[in-house]
Amino acid sequence: MGLTFVTAPVSVSTPATSANLGPGFDALGLALTLYDDLTARVTDGGFAVTVRGEGAGELPGDEQHLVVRAMLATFDELGERPAGLAVECVNRIPQARGLGSSSAAIVGGVQLARGLVAGGTDRLDDAGALRVAARLEGHPDNVAPCLLGGFTIAWTEGTGARAVRLTPSGRLRPTVFIPTERGYTATARAALPPTVPHADASFNAGRSALLTHAMTADPALLHAATEDRLHQGYRAEGMPGTASLVAALRSVGVAAVVSGAGPTVLALTEVPADFHPGTEWHVQTLGVDAAGALVKGSMVELA
Repeated sequence: MGLTFVTAPVSVSTPATSANLGPGFDALGLALTLYDDLTARVTDGGFAVTVRGEGAGELPGDEQHLVVRAMLATFDELGERPAGLAVECVNRIPQARGLGSSSAAIVGGVQLARGLVAGGTDRLDDAGALRVAARLEGHPDNVAPCLLGGFTIAWTEGTGARAVRLTPSGRLRPTVFIPTERGYTATARAALPPTVPHADASFNAGRSALLTHAMTADPALLHAATEDRLHQGYRAEGMPGTASLVAALRSVGVAAVVSGAGPTVLALTEVPADFHPGTEWHVQTLGVDAAGALVKGSMVELA
């Protein structure tokens, strides 16, 4: 029996995310209160995408757009594609800065597709939605917090991606330092060696375990818990400004890390009022998003 598609538009708000958080490479992630807002409706044919805000004039306006690609993959999972789609995107998450813009698009597409099918969330539950999103993204560390909200631990096993959501401490103080230049995950991954010393792997295992406790129960431990030996040092040569800012923040006691693959820097504890990163950084204080990608009924205007 075929699917029944919803005739009314469906909207979803997808949060920015920061992955790795220092030692939790490809595993830990945090949802932040900076959002893309997406709306889609089923049409009689063709695929049309309009974009306002970040990426306007750059991103594809057809079925090559990542939101549409994620929607089509989800419809395939559900068993049937609609004849056409019209999608509107209001983007606030900076593109290619290490704040999960691609994960927001993918998760948004998955959620829109579920919302446009009658009983879609029953046919494809959150665990299934995570598996689809992670398969499209290639790893689950950003899509998990985007979908579930809060602080997440993600991993991959035989059936695909899985994640658990933990409630972060209310004493976290996320601040992002966003540069003008972009960075790309593929380039950042290319800087990583194929093997690492056993001592470094052991170091990160201990820090990742400590970070889980610090994020949820004792933020006073965040400075020690965010130390890393697996990826940030290897990537420093490719983004020296990011590495320098992380070092400067940490030198004054701030638990600062590279956000995802960079070049954005994330501080998890309060930044001193007299700390000045320089004019090349856009500084934004955010909260922790608790809800994840919310399906809703109307578009939010670009602020």
